[in-house]
Amino acid sequence: MTRLPDEWRRAPPAVRLTGRLSITSWIGPWYTSEQLADGLRERALTRLAQLWIGSSAWLRLHKARLGLLFRVTASALLSFELAHWLGLLMPLWAVLTAIIVTQLNVGRSLKASLDYLGGTIGGAIYGAAVGVLVGGGSEVALLTGLAIAVGPLALIAAMRQSLTAAPITAAIVLLVPALTHASPIAAAADRMLEVALGAVIGLTISFVLFPSSAHRLAIEAAARTLDRLAHALGELMGSLKGGLELGALHRIQDGIGEALTELNVVGAEAERERAARISSAPDTGLLLRTLLRLRHDLVIIGRAAVSPLPEDLQARLDPLTQVAAAIGDFLRASGAALLARRLPPRLDGVESALDSYAAAIDTIRHDGLTRCQPSEVTERFFALCFALEQMRHNLGDLHRCVAEWAQLPGQMSHATS
Repeated sequence: MTRLPDEWRRAPPAVRLTGRLSITSWIGPWYTSEQLADGLRERALTRLAQLWIGSSAWLRLHKARLGLLFRVTASALLSFELAHWLGLLMPLWAVLTAIIVTQLNVGRSLKASLDYLGGTIGGAIYGAAVGVLVGGGSEVALLTGLAIAVGPLALIAAMRQSLTAAPITAAIVLLVPALTHASPIAAAADRMLEVALGAVIGLTISFVLFPSSAHRLAIEAAARTLDRLAHALGELMGSLKGGLELGALHRIQDGIGEALTELNVVGAEAERERAARISSAPDTGLLLRTLLRLRHDLVIIGRAAVSPLPEDLQARLDPLTQVAAAIGDFLRASGAALLARRLPPRLDGVESALDSYAAAIDTIRHDGLTRCQPSEVTERFFALCFALEQMRHNLGDLHRCVAEWAQLPGQMSHATS
């Protein structure tokens, strides 16, 4: 329990109630009111600056997702108003289609639009044909038609995921006439109009309201992957002296795998934008394949780092520290160059470090230090040599990829390696 200062306890009740005593009576006489006010002001400004920096970083990180929030909201509202204005029977399907079509980036919206429209048109035509042939005069006829319509389309949708909307549309076309007393053909026409309206609105909003390019998302995913590769290389190289547990190795490799999977998905969406001539950015396939090869190099290095190398070999491999630092710096700088669309960093530091390492390897082989080692140690030693030599070539490919993405007029031909 806090003990009240004597000055406060001796003050009259009216003074204690109004709180007229200086706050310095609580913290001691060595702080003046001006110093206390300055300290509180400085602390408040510091907290505001930290909040501003944190908010800005969060907004930059989630910029694409926040744009999706506004696009989906606008698509839903606009599709409902237009469907109501045009007098469509069920504006619900226009709203749902607009929400489904509005995706995180333009490439994904294009795919969603084509898939949903294709499935809807196919399902509507097939469902209308089944409705006309079977009829819906009785419950048995309706159930028979539903089975004939949904079953085959479900099988087709299982084989081609782009047609997942087909069985749903066929079921709607068959069941809606039972509720609205419309013909199957009219129900199919209404369904296609509603879906077409929602698709057009969703796709238009994706292009005009805070549009998000899949190529930009691919660059960001590639930069994150390069950062993971640099961090993993440092951990694996450090483990050559102390060894590495399998759990830690799996954690490192799984993290890189997740980043590459994300890049693969976004890269496919970026290629749809290129195919539709929405973007003139370079092909993402070459960049993805280069990062995959770099990941394979780290897999080999990871296998070599499971157990520590013998001390007599470690004493000769001091250049490995320089190699890990030089390659790690190059990978991070390449990621930053991708994000900024500028020319890649030079490879001089990487080449110098790898040349020093190659000279150390030649000395080890000349002195015959690997002949007296167990076969398992020799295999890991030369696997490490092979992985680093392959990484030299793959880093050169990465240098060319980053130079291609820079797209700086007049400077592409001057990209130095």
